[in-house]
Amino acid sequence: MEATREPVTAQHYVIEADLEPATHELKAKVQARVQALETVSTVEFELNPNLFPTNVTGEDGRPLSVQRDSSGLKLRVSLGRPLPKDQTATISFELEGQLADAEHSPVEGVQLAYIGEEGSYLLYPARWFPVSGYATNRYTAELRVTVPAGFQVVSGGKAQPSAPQGNKVQYSFSFDRPQFAGSIAVLAQPPEVVQAEGQTMKVYFAQDRREMARAYGEAAAQMVNFFSSKFGPPPVANLSIIEIDDRSLGGYAGPEVIFLASRAIGSQLNTRLLAQEVAQQWWRGLVSPATRADLWLDHGLATYSEALYLEHLGGEPALQERLREMSIDALLHDTIPIRGAGRLTEFSPAYKSLLYDKSGYALHMLRWMIGDEAFFKMLQQFANQFAFRGAATEDFEKLASQASAQDVGPFFIQWMDSTGASDFKAEYVIYRVQNGYRVSGKIEQDMDVFSMPVEVEIETDGEPVLQRVQVTGRASEFNIETRGRPKRIIVDPNDRVLKYNDKIRLRVAIARGEQAVVQRDYTAALEEYQKALDINRLSSLAHYRVGEVFFTLRNYQSAANAFREALNGDLDPKWTEVWSHISLGRIFDVTGQRERAINEYQQAVRTKDDTQGALQEANKYLEKPYERASREAEGSG
Repeated sequence: MEATREPVTAQHYVIEADLEPATHELKAKVQARVQALETVSTVEFELNPNLFPTNVTGEDGRPLSVQRDSSGLKLRVSLGRPLPKDQTATISFELEGQLADAEHSPVEGVQLAYIGEEGSYLLYPARWFPVSGYATNRYTAELRVTVPAGFQVVSGGKAQPSAPQGNKVQYSFSFDRPQFAGSIAVLAQPPEVVQAEGQTMKVYFAQDRREMARAYGEAAAQMVNFFSSKFGPPPVANLSIIEIDDRSLGGYAGPEVIFLASRAIGSQLNTRLLAQEVAQQWWRGLVSPATRADLWLDHGLATYSEALYLEHLGGEPALQERLREMSIDALLHDTIPIRGAGRLTEFSPAYKSLLYDKSGYALHMLRWMIGDEAFFKMLQQFANQFAFRGAATEDFEKLASQASAQDVGPFFIQWMDSTGASDFKAEYVIYRVQNGYRVSGKIEQDMDVFSMPVEVEIETDGEPVLQRVQVTGRASEFNIETRGRPKRIIVDPNDRVLKYNDKIRLRVAIARGEQAVVQRDYTAALEEYQKALDINRLSSLAHYRVGEVFFTLRNYQSAANAFREALNGDLDPKWTEVWSHISLGRIFDVTGQRERAINEYQQAVRTKDDTQGALQEANKYLEKPYERASREAEGSG
């Protein structure tokens, strides 16, 4: 897939920002030095639609013409004269506006920047200053932020002494190496300073979460050391971890800073999210995508790094559990290649499915295919060779081929530039031979470009035999000899390859339905759940999800039927039993059948399954009947 590079690159920013928390206002002066990679007359930037340029000038002070597109995000600055290839120009902006909520955010419904008296944060994705080549264009920067006295500014970069300015204070930071500078927080509370594992972590959590600060600081230090052993040294080992509100992303990492939403911090350490954000200090902070076709090098590497850390903590079972989740999420939106996902809405379900989960699973397949030694050698070389630079998929592929001494080109064509996953089937014949048995057959699958080894396990009346078979194209032959009599053949028994089978199709359909529910598209949700039931009529999870939809729609008879079917199904996962009883109890309470409701709650308690606080919930309704909120209170319209 052809990767498109921007015709202009921003080399250096000088940003002077003045924040007024009481009025949510930002005023800024920005100088952007850009270099033409080809002769241009205009330069494009992205700027938060809530911010407005009041003056834009060239190096000689003359005003420059600015056009804003219909989305309000993109600015096109006319230079007035051609800027020849390799030449630089400095464009100066004055801008102002309010950052008070998620309205007109660059990512719909997600608050990426907020200025207020309870605390402020400006994330790089908010584009709170004019950004050229978003997510791909690295730059050096000088950042000067003025805030009212009593607040402090937290940022990565080299900090200068703060400078009082009347009833305000200016904080200054410099970034001497090209990065994605510009993710900052403005806070009143001091940090919890955590010394652990030879690192110093500053944790800025709300007062009611201060007890979690040490746990997060210590875990982050451990993660830095683990990832350093796998990838080499990070840009900076000491980090600031900052709590932000629940209207923002669950987590985001900038240079030397990690932002976590309150909902993500929780009452127990969120190891998975923290590991992913710590890993972004390498896979974004140190090395970043050269083009939007390479975005998987950011999100995918961080997601798989999280899986590696889980493997470090819990061994192979922990890794396999995470991979099972990734395999389902990877197939939810598999109609676009990974390298085409940069065109999708940022942080949307499809964007995350491809650039986080499918990319992460592809890295796991590559690791298995070339072996641990070559894989981790390649990652260290990648981090070292492209430190503080953008890297392309072709760069990563080349290093993987060199480290493993094999051509991985077909692998990248298949998993980065193509869609779909295989559904393996095996046909075989068993022959009696002198020393035992020979199994001769072929593996069939439906992807023409497929070319990688696949494990085949033959269960026998003795020890099982496991062997790699090179599968290329739609059908590949194999011959495997065993001592014991063959009883069964399993293709890819250890889930080394992203694939379809009935169990995975079932979970994918249910997951798609769950996403439709989040979007309140209940018709689409029921259609997906029905697809799951077409695969397995006894799926308790699918029946349970159907019941939830009908309950939401206040169709209590259909909801009750679905929860009964869940109880009569395969009870996979086990929690569907206790929660189906609770759900039936709620239905009977709502419909005035208290005795039947009590019976269901009692059956829930007898399961002794406390998944997600089920027993407390059942006992609560045994004491007092469930009362459903009004439609207006539920926000269902």
